[in-house]
Amino acid sequence: MTAFEPRNPGYRAAAIAMFEGQPAMRTLGVVIVRLAPGEVELAMLHSPAFTQQNGFIHAGIITAGLDNACGVAAFTLMPCEADILTVEFKTSLLAPARGERFIFKAEVVKPGRTLTFCEARAFAEHEGKTTLIAAMTGTLMAMLPREAANTAPA
Repeated sequence: MTAFEPRNPGYRAAAIAMFEGQPAMRTLGVVIVRLAPGEVELAMLHSPAFTQQNGFIHAGIITAGLDNACGVAAFTLMPCEADILTVEFKTSLLAPARGERFIFKAEVVKPGRTLTFCEARAFAEHEGKTTLIAAMTGTLMAMLPREAANTAPA
């Protein structure tokens, strides 16, 4: 992992505020476990409310955790005036999402002025073992404020 220098000296507080401003993550019970420039680790406890017909955590829930991990990791390297939006991701589901706790780890591969490319992995903790259950690649966009067009009144 390459050590990245955040463009926002207050990246930590900004990333936490952005994360805490997401009702979806609160609903899922996802929390930040570790945060560093270009990296994050999120965690979520098992809930029967998030399972599919076989009792595994639904792939959409796992994908949401991975997407959010990519977003937080990318956001730590964006300037203070930026907001963030996912523009693309690909998820590979590698094993059933069976566990008591789920971990989502993401890291920036290549930051850019507008687009940042990330990789993330999801792990299930089950009966004392940790299993890789999914992997994601994602591209996140820095949404920067735009200056108003200079137009003359009609």
